[in-house]
Amino acid sequence: MSDKPDLFARHEAMLQQAVQATQARGYWSPFAESPSPRAYGETAAGQGQAAFEALLGKDFPLPIAGEQGKVGGERSPFGLALDVRYPRLDPAALVAASAAAAPAWRRAGPRAWVGVALEILQRLNRRSFEIAQAVQHTTGQGFMMAFQAGGPHAQDRALEAVAYAWQEMSRIPGSACWEKPQGKHEPLRMHKRFAVVPRGVALVIGCATFPTWNGYPGLFASLATGNTVIVKPHPAAILPLAITVAVAREVLAEAGFDPDVVLLAAHEAGDDAAQRLATDPQVGIIDFTGSAENGRWLEAHARQALLYTEKAGVNQVIIDSTDDFKGMVRNLAFSLALYSGQMCTAPQNIYVPKDGIDTPEGRLSFDEVAQALGAALAKLAADPAKAVELTGAIQSQATLDRLERARGLGLKVLADSQALVHPQFEQARVRTPLLLQGEAGSEIIAQEWFGPIAFVVPVESTQAAIALAGRLVREKGALSLSAYATGEPVIQAVEQMAQETGVNLSLNLTAGVFVNQTAAFSDFHGTGANPAGNAALSDTAFVANRFRVVQSRRHAA
Repeated sequence: MSDKPDLFARHEAMLQQAVQATQARGYWSPFAESPSPRAYGETAAGQGQAAFEALLGKDFPLPIAGEQGKVGGERSPFGLALDVRYPRLDPAALVAASAAAAPAWRRAGPRAWVGVALEILQRLNRRSFEIAQAVQHTTGQGFMMAFQAGGPHAQDRALEAVAYAWQEMSRIPGSACWEKPQGKHEPLRMHKRFAVVPRGVALVIGCATFPTWNGYPGLFASLATGNTVIVKPHPAAILPLAITVAVAREVLAEAGFDPDVVLLAAHEAGDDAAQRLATDPQVGIIDFTGSAENGRWLEAHARQALLYTEKAGVNQVIIDSTDDFKGMVRNLAFSLALYSGQMCTAPQNIYVPKDGIDTPEGRLSFDEVAQALGAALAKLAADPAKAVELTGAIQSQATLDRLERARGLGLKVLADSQALVHPQFEQARVRTPLLLQGEAGSEIIAQEWFGPIAFVVPVESTQAAIALAGRLVREKGALSLSAYATGEPVIQAVEQMAQETGVNLSLNLTAGVFVNQTAAFSDFHGTGANPAGNAALSDTAFVANRFRVVQSRRHAA
């Protein structure tokens, strides 16, 4: 009898609930999203902060054979120099180590793969406060968002992928007896065995703004289907994924597997590590989150791998009419300010008919709608101590530069971007959103302006707005679409456009749900049906192609 724990049995009840949740599509989560002592214990917050601070200025504790020095250099958007140093490995050595760990991991089978993945998730959840600090100080998210999106919500998305993986693999029986009648003669009998076989080495290419939320689905989908995984974080946001890899390797070792089933590929910004890893012939799967430019490079050059992408697009809002004008304006202002627009689902272009919209306050002109949106943003910034928790900090200098370019476009300013002083972090680079009046026929609004930049655009009619939005989704892609309308014909027209162009739609959001946010087990993040990405988080297509079924058969005795 093995002395190793049966991790699958330990977590089977949670797995079955997760499978049911993917089918019901209602609200469900096993991980508490509130950083409350009632959920995590009275000492969890302090212990998490202490654990994070203990990592600063030191070599990250991740022993990996073949290390060739250290790499690091992360700096918090809130002004803190992290100075954490990670092991540097040659890309070819990483792939070789990952491939060497694959045979034993493959032979373990789906129950072991899924059991290990679930145990990793449970341990990550217990370290959510530490991970939240790491996410906050690499991405610039406010603490609450860093805790929720970087911790429990990311863990939800990971579990969702594991549930889909188990559901698909469990459809395949381990064996079958095949018997074909032959009339008066003895039937033909065959014994058949079926093996779920992973593709091999998987590569996860992380982003700088949501390293865990965007990184976990691919990591856990590949791991739960028996692939070994190399995790390549963005050089500006290594720490959250380094902690993740350390937890994964700890669980693997305790379960009797080579910890090199999961490896960290930390590297310097501007080197060729990502390209070398992505084009290695032994890499069979790549999960990528990042810019459209880098995504197109992978599509052109990493042809040996199955590629899942989330790139960039132009997210749009169509305003036809509303039965809650104040609620609409508050909701949109919050969506624009949340994490300073540094979300792949953040709205950018807001289309308003030139002749105005119908509201409970009567017919409001374009100028009145635009001015109300600008005033709502100004109101959010009026209390800097509260505003900074909503906006967070700007993750990269490139986003600040983009903000300055937008200010220099010569467009009418509806709400200017302001620098706010963070009460806790004086060196934090905090900016409120810049809201400009755009032009419907301009190329300016036909490109993504990642960050706290948005446009209110006058259009000839609601029909013209629907047509413009549809064209940009087809040409540029989008990860979200929002619309406000009180008439069913307009709602149906927008829904039809969304289905035809392949973009997820939110209608008449005025309360505590925002277009930026999606809920695991209920909302699909992305569709894979427009140029913003070829995958959805998560659905069957996201996991089912990460493994193959290989059979053997023989005559039955």
